[in-house]
Amino acid sequence: MYRALHQFRTIQPAVTRAPGYRFVVSTLSLGFLLAAALLSGCGNQYRPVVSAISPVGPAGQPTKYAVAVASPSSTLPGLLTFVDFSGDTVLSTPSVLPNPSYFAITNSGIEGFLIDSSGLFNDFGMSNPEGLLTSNVVQTTLPVASSPVSISAITPSSGTGTAFIPEAATSRIALLNSSTAALLQEIAVGANPVYVVGVDGAPRVYAISQLSGGNGQIAALEAISTSSYSVSATIPVGNTPVYGVMTTDARRAFILNKGSGTVSVMNVINNAPDSTTPLITLPQITYSGGTSAPNPVWADVSPTNSEIVVLNQGDGTHPGSLSIISVPLCTSSTQTSNPNCNSANPVDSTGFGQIVATANVGINPQMVSVLRDGSRAYVANQRDSTGTCAAGEGSVSVVSLVSGVVTATICGTSTTAGTATANTSPTLVYGHPSTIAATTGTPAGKVYITSSDNQYLTIIYTDTDSVQGHINLQGLGVRVQVTSP
Repeated sequence: MYRALHQFRTIQPAVTRAPGYRFVVSTLSLGFLLAAALLSGCGNQYRPVVSAISPVGPAGQPTKYAVAVASPSSTLPGLLTFVDFSGDTVLSTPSVLPNPSYFAITNSGIEGFLIDSSGLFNDFGMSNPEGLLTSNVVQTTLPVASSPVSISAITPSSGTGTAFIPEAATSRIALLNSSTAALLQEIAVGANPVYVVGVDGAPRVYAISQLSGGNGQIAALEAISTSSYSVSATIPVGNTPVYGVMTTDARRAFILNKGSGTVSVMNVINNAPDSTTPLITLPQITYSGGTSAPNPVWADVSPTNSEIVVLNQGDGTHPGSLSIISVPLCTSSTQTSNPNCNSANPVDSTGFGQIVATANVGINPQMVSVLRDGSRAYVANQRDSTGTCAAGEGSVSVVSLVSGVVTATICGTSTTAGTATANTSPTLVYGHPSTIAATTGTPAGKVYITSSDNQYLTIIYTDTDSVQGHINLQGLGVRVQVTSP
């Protein structure tokens, strides 16, 4: 028996790094020789049989997609492009309404919505992107001359998935059933509504109206109850509010007042301005040779860090900035002596509203997207401000949410020669970036960028913060979103 085992140890497999089938054959051959030697040299005593088990590969990537909308022209149908996260491959390209102006998806990532400025509305399921055909896209029409401007897809506490669509021309919010595209009702709000702020499970959402007083200076929020779909309060905010975000726990909402350089803070539970920090004043943007007003235009929430990031556009000629703001709420574990720390309606914790850092980014920044691991924020800039990129080209700024500084600038190119094919400029972002969406992953997350002057979707990998590919959208980019952040 010793001789048999010794001989087995000295046998070399036919191939040591060959494809799986050949290696398995070699292994089984060795197992057969060993079994024969044991049976012949050790009598008839039973010996267990050892079977080779096929190796198990690494865990698959989560099922999620990037969804980009493109417009070939003002008269031709728009196009959806579904891109598989794990392989960067195109799954389908169904046609949608012509000249799309705004795109949104539900937080669950299973339903998408599109509008154009004339009032057409598209609704489509996204649970099976490979099988989504143009014929599966449901189209309906909003009221004539309503001039819809945005979409917020929210499943509130009532449980009915709803698309909230501000109609600027009629001063109403159209509510559509997100599953059937049926118009539920219209709600009268202040003049020139531009956006509805809310998250799934919220007891109320907030419609932002820019000109509620009619003079361009008075603006307000209309609080819409999600149980009755009626306005429960009208709350003044700063000048020219343009956008807002709500924390994922539906306890605080933040309204960006572009005209006054401030952020209005709402206690959603109380349906009133936050009692401790009703207003956050954003810092002036300082650059070589001067300063400019912040002019906030976009924001995102980093729930991991209890922070929001606010993108400040500046004057459009000099660098914009990104402000990182701490917004923690007290808890019974962190502030045991505070009797107001209750899970139903917690008060602000120490440091709420504090601007942790402000980092200068590119010129005329358009949008920011945060990695949900709380590590970085990615900013789409129409033009570079660092001198790193070619004159007049756009860029993407990578901002660390830990240190509060820009850790990388990824340059763009917009020339016809430089963006002729997907591989012409493999390390550059195509076009002047206008929309951006970041998503985590293992071993790398990804960042997707579209440009309103280019037909390619650019993909950045977050392990190296470098461009890894481009995908032809067959039309100029309108917006990109991901089904899971």
